Amino acid sequence: MTIKEAILKSLEDLIIPVYNTEVYNHIINEKYYEFLKGKTPASTISAQLGDFIRNGDVRVKRIKKPNGTYYYYLTKNEQKIGIDILNDENEISVSKSDEFIKPKVKNYEERDLHKLLSSYLKNTETFSKTIFHEQSNGKDSNQIWTHPDIVGIKFLNLQTKASQNFLKSINRVDTFKLSSYELKREINSDSELKKAYFQAVSNSSWANYGFLVAFEFSDNLYEEMARLNQSFGIGVIELNANPYQSKVLFPAVYRDLDFKTIDKLCKINNEFERFIEQTEKLLTASEKYITGAEKELDEFCDTYFSNDSDIEKYCKEKNIPLQK
Repeated sequence: MTIKEAILKSLEDLIIPVYNTEVYNHIINEKYYEFLKGKTPASTISAQLGDFIRNGDVRVKRIKKPNGTYYYYLTKNEQKIGIDILNDENEISVSKSDEFIKPKVKNYEERDLHKLLSSYLKNTETFSKTIFHEQSNGKDSNQIWTHPDIVGIKFLNLQTKASQNFLKSINRVDTFKLSSYELKREINSDSELKKAYFQAVSNSSWANYGFLVAFEFSDNLYEEMARLNQSFGIGVIELNANPYQSKVLFPAVYRDLDFKTIDKLCKINNEFERFIEQTEKLLTASEKYITGAEKELDEFCDTYFSNDSDIEKYCKEKNIPLQK
């Protein structure tokens, strides 16, 4: 066998998702491949497994555990693996040798990513504001998929006073676009993607554009993301530790505003109501006061980074990986 054939045969034998050292041990025990002396075979196996994913080889998939390590399995074995394992609800048993390899690093929180997203949005001339759902009046479970994580507004930037006044006189709604953002740390499985995506669908029903944002997406989810995007129109953004390198993987589809839902959100959440008030104040401000109204909205919205050094320092403090 070649080394890749040995890896595929081992994954087929082991069935459940396994760590790279377990693949190596199985290859040695079954004598599928003879490694040359003086080499580092365990590292070679790890690199080869990573190549399957990076090269888009559909035969191999992986899931990420809470401690940051990856477990690999054959796509064709998916039906034999318990859904609880693929959903990462149960810990996968590992050999003792793995315990010395796994990094034990404090994970960052989902809210730590908000400033990265606000910086990315600010660079696209979008004002954004975190909506703290825990501050809402309605704290019952029925409201769980009502609140977006972040709301944003982008104003149409017309250059002349005549065109600005003309558009406002026709339809004020056309002078801005409201967006909703559902933010996740990572999405590693098909079930996680569907849950997060439909949460974004529910939370953004009021907005012109809805987005699902995550810091990490598993490589094998792009086909399903494309299908969901085509069917429901929620865009997908991959957030980067350098927010200006973030990518819109799939664009959002435009929808008319749902003012009844906007009114509901204003009633149950004071932060959302204030965001709408600040937006309205800027839209209706006369030319004399528009600069002051824009500054007031900017101060009310989320903070963002002013330089790359601050971004790097923040990511290190929050344990956000600078390199994925």
